Amino acid sequence: MNLRGNDMDTKNQDKYRGMMLDGRYELVELIGSGGMAMVYKAKCHRLNRLVAVKVLKSDFASDADFRRRFYDESQAIAMLSHPNIVSVYDVSRSSPEYIVMELIDGITLKQYMERRGRLNWRESLHFITQIMKGLSHAHSRGIVHRDIKPQNIMVLRDGSVKVTDFGIACLSNSANTMTQEALGSVHYISPEQAKGNRPDARSDIYSAGVVLYEMLTGRLPFEGDSAVSVAIQHLSSVPLSPREIDPDVPEALEKICMKAMASDIDRRYPTADAMLADLEEFRKNPDVDLDFSIEDLRRPDTDEPTQYIPAVQAVTPKREEPQEDEPVDEKKTQKMLLLAGGIALAAVIVFALWNVIMGSFRKEPVQTEFTVPNLLGMTIEEAEADERVKGIFTITEMGSRASSEYAEGQIVEQTPAADNVVRSNREIQVFVSTGEKTEPMPRVTGLEWRSAKITLDDLGLDLQYNWKDEYSDSITSGCVIRTEPAKGEMLRQGDVLLLYRSKGPEPKPVTVISFLTYEQTTAVEEAETLGLKVTVKHVYSDALAGTVVEQSIAQDTVVTTGAEIVLTVSDGPDPSVSGTEGIPPEAA
Repeated sequence: MNLRGNDMDTKNQDKYRGMMLDGRYELVELIGSGGMAMVYKAKCHRLNRLVAVKVLKSDFASDADFRRRFYDESQAIAMLSHPNIVSVYDVSRSSPEYIVMELIDGITLKQYMERRGRLNWRESLHFITQIMKGLSHAHSRGIVHRDIKPQNIMVLRDGSVKVTDFGIACLSNSANTMTQEALGSVHYISPEQAKGNRPDARSDIYSAGVVLYEMLTGRLPFEGDSAVSVAIQHLSSVPLSPREIDPDVPEALEKICMKAMASDIDRRYPTADAMLADLEEFRKNPDVDLDFSIEDLRRPDTDEPTQYIPAVQAVTPKREEPQEDEPVDEKKTQKMLLLAGGIALAAVIVFALWNVIMGSFRKEPVQTEFTVPNLLGMTIEEAEADERVKGIFTITEMGSRASSEYAEGQIVEQTPAADNVVRSNREIQVFVSTGEKTEPMPRVTGLEWRSAKITLDDLGLDLQYNWKDEYSDSITSGCVIRTEPAKGEMLRQGDVLLLYRSKGPEPKPVTVISFLTYEQTTAVEEAETLGLKVTVKHVYSDALAGTVVEQSIAQDTVVTTGAEIVLTVSDGPDPSVSGTEGIPPEAA
C-alpha cells in the first residue's frame, strides 16, 4: 500500500522534469525519490555541468517554518567541504524549494550490500573509516546528520564513500511520532533519539556503529514488525556481538563496533575523531589490544534513574465559604464533588497506563543466556522440534550448500556456531545440504597445465591434484597429455586427480659431427637437424670470416637430443691490431 502511494507521489512530482529553475538548472531526469524530496539529474547552464537537484515535496514546501529552517540549515551545510561528504553547491528559496548538489556516479551503500551480502572486515574497515572522516568534518562545524544509514551513503566506482542528505536529514526527525514510515531509519536510530531527546554528535556515532555492524554481519542488530518495536529494542536490548555471527571478525574491530553502539551515551565514543583513532590503530595492527572490553560498555543498573512523565493532577475546585446572608447551593456542591472525583479517577487511570507503557523503557532486560545447540545433520523440521530450540531460537533458512558429509535436506552450516552463549530470542541462520556435488570431468587435454587447473578449480569441488611428467612427441611441453579420471567421468567433492604433463619429445642419442670450416648458417641448420640446441659466439681470427673455428662438443661424441653445443664463429682479423704488435712502445 505504501509502495503504491510512493509510486503515485513520484508520478505527481515528476511534473518538474524539463523545468528550468531560476533560469539556470534544467531538470533532465528523475533519479530518486525519498520521503521529503525528489532528486533530479540536472544541467547547470551557467557552468555547463551536470548536477543533482533535490526538490522539496509540496507538503513540506508549503510549511513556512519548515522552509525557513531548511534554508538556514542548508546554507550552513553548503559550507561543508570534504572528500567524504557530497558537496552542496546552491540553496534556493524559490518555488519549488530546492538544493543543488554534486552528481554522484555510484550507488548507495544499501544497494552495494544488497548485491554483495556480508562484507569482509577489510572492506568494512575501508568504508567506515571514510564515513567517520566525513562525520568528523561535519561535527567540527557544529552539524549533526541525525540520519546516518546505508541509504544516505554513496559508494563511488573508485571505492570511495560520500555521506549525503545532510540538509534533509537534519530536518526529517523533527517530528517525534514513530510510524511505520520511519522503519527505514529506525533500525539505525540512537537510544536517545528513540526517547525523543535531542541528538548530538554521539547519536551519529551510534548510527555509524549500526552501519558497521550490518556490513560485518550481513544483518541488522534489531528487527521488528513496527518502528516502535525496533525503537524499544534500541533502548532495552543488547544485540548479538559480530563475532557470534562471524568468528572471522577481528576482536578489536568488534570492540570498536560495539563501543560505537553503546546504549549508554556516556560509554560511547565521545567524538568521531576518537573512533577514528581506534580504527587507525586497528588498521596498523589488527591484533591491537584496545583498553576496554564489550562488558565495560553495558549500562549498569544504576546508571539511569527511572523517568516518569507527571500524571494529570486531580484538581479539587476551591469551595468558597458562603456568606452568612447567602444560602448554600446543595446541588451545585454535589456537582462539584462529582466532577472532582471523576478527574481524580481519570488521573489514576492515566498514571497506571503510563506506568505500563514506560515499563518497557525503564525495565532492564532479563539477562538470560542460552547455549546454541548443534543443529548440523538435522533437518529444519527436526531442529525446530528440538527442545533446545523451541521457545528460545528461531531457525532461518539462508540457502543451500553441496555437501559430501551431510545428506540432502540436512543442515550443513549454522550461525551462530554450536556452543556459543547468546541471549534469548535469537535467530540461528542455517544452510541446508543439497547432497554431494558431482560434475563430469571436462576436457583439459592439450591445455597448458596452469589453464587446466583453473578449469578444474572452477568446478568448485575442492579437487586434489597429482602431476606426472612424461615425454610426448605430439603434446607440447608443459601441456596436459591425459587425465585420470578420463573426460566425462563423474567427479565428486575432494576427488584426487592424476594429470599427465608433457616434457616434450623423448631425447634420442646423437653423434656429433665436425662443424669446423662450416659457414655459420649451414652449421646451425645441421646442428639443429641433429636435435642439438645451438649457441653462437664470435671471435676475431685469421680464419675466413663467418666460418666455424671451434665447437664445444668434439666430433663423434654421443649425446642426446636437446644437448647444447657452442659454435665459435670467426669475425676475421682484429682491426685494432697494428703491424707493430708485440714491439715495445719505446722501441717503436
